[in-house]
Amino acid sequence: MTTNKADTEKTEQAEMPFAIVQGSPITEMPRDLYIPPDALEVFLEAFEGPLDLLLYLIKRQNLDILDIPIAKITEQYMRYIDLMDNMQLELVGEYLVMAAMLAEIKSRMLLPRSVAEDEDEEDPRAELIRRLQEYERYKQAAEEINALPQFERDIFGTVIEFPDRRQNQEPPEVSLDMILRTFAEVLTRAEMFAHLHVHREALSVRERMTHILDQVTADEFIDFKDLFTVEEGRSGVIVALLAILELLKVSLIEMVQNDSNGPIYVKAAS
Repeated sequence: MTTNKADTEKTEQAEMPFAIVQGSPITEMPRDLYIPPDALEVFLEAFEGPLDLLLYLIKRQNLDILDIPIAKITEQYMRYIDLMDNMQLELVGEYLVMAAMLAEIKSRMLLPRSVAEDEDEEDPRAELIRRLQEYERYKQAAEEINALPQFERDIFGTVIEFPDRRQNQEPPEVSLDMILRTFAEVLTRAEMFAHLHVHREALSVRERMTHILDQVTADEFIDFKDLFTVEEGRSGVIVALLAILELLKVSLIEMVQNDSNGPIYVKAAS
């Protein structure tokens, strides 16, 4: 018995698997395979609410938003509601409220009215038109904001680290002249509060040293000016300066300055 080349190719094609599941080829359709009728659903449009749906229906047909054909729009709107119901989607209450509103406007426009009533009564569509115009403005503004570049969506930050970088330049030393110049600024501010003192209290340098040590830490710098309480007046800031100088003398605090004529920072000695 002999077979020709065409028969061989047909046999090979018939045995080719149409799917591979977990590495095993499947050459025959499973007989117990069940596909639910609603397994494949395609959603072409997604709306954020009834106003969004109405605006879509109006723009799709290039209708004038100031002269809405309410009967036509109502019919198309109800078709979409029926579609949502057929696709077993949970109908949001706002959609049904809008449907009732459209039906009411449609009925009011169908009722006969006299000439006098036409002049006095407002267009039944006026409130709906105002809401649609306002929603369109907010939607356009939201789209423009969303189009702006956003961090971690359109723009990504870059951090470059230099683990082997060393600082060769030592920060300048704090001179006594710089301390006195900064203290002069604090003293000027303290003079503004001199008239607020009714009586003077005894000020202790030792007590102020303890207070300053409570303010500073070894891990974080504090501005030199923040160690003074200008509301205490001239005497108070002078006592604070004496306390700071005494703490520097006994090496309980440290002073640094990042650049010449720059601010002075203080921290507790490590």
